[in-house]
Amino acid sequence: MKSAVIKGAAALLAASLLAGCTLSTREHRGYVMDEELANSIAVGTDNKQSVEQTLGRPTFTGTFDQNDWYYVARDTRAFAFRNPRVTDQTVLHVRFDQAGNVIAVRKMDESLVAMVDPADDKTPTLGRKQGFFEELFGGIGTITQPGLPGSRRPGQ
Repeated sequence: MKSAVIKGAAALLAASLLAGCTLSTREHRGYVMDEELANSIAVGTDNKQSVEQTLGRPTFTGTFDQNDWYYVARDTRAFAFRNPRVTDQTVLHVRFDQAGNVIAVRKMDESLVAMVDPADDKTPTLGRKQGFFEELFGGIGTITQPGLPGSRRPGQ
């Protein structure tokens, strides 16, 4: 009787662990894009105020030019514990002139998503390589205060 309970508990534990691994999650982040409202923005007719009333505040504005507004909507899917991957992305880019009138409306999809693969776990640097003991004891005896007689900077 005792071994049957243990076997049943082990089977239940294994089934719950396997069920947890097969779960996939879908998630939406960012702006909820309404196609009809996005298509209603007209070049030469709308301005910043009318765009904000129609679409709401932008997801973000341009870093170098505050006249670029971006509305970003992204759908992702993650399988178990893996990193999420983009399944759908829409970016609405609205550009304004200096007076605040719409001069361009562009719609982009996930084809412009750049996958950045970082280099190893080491940052390449210029200069000479130092060993452990050189790093540890290399600064002993050096004075780096400018103007003192006999002072020298490391590497001189």
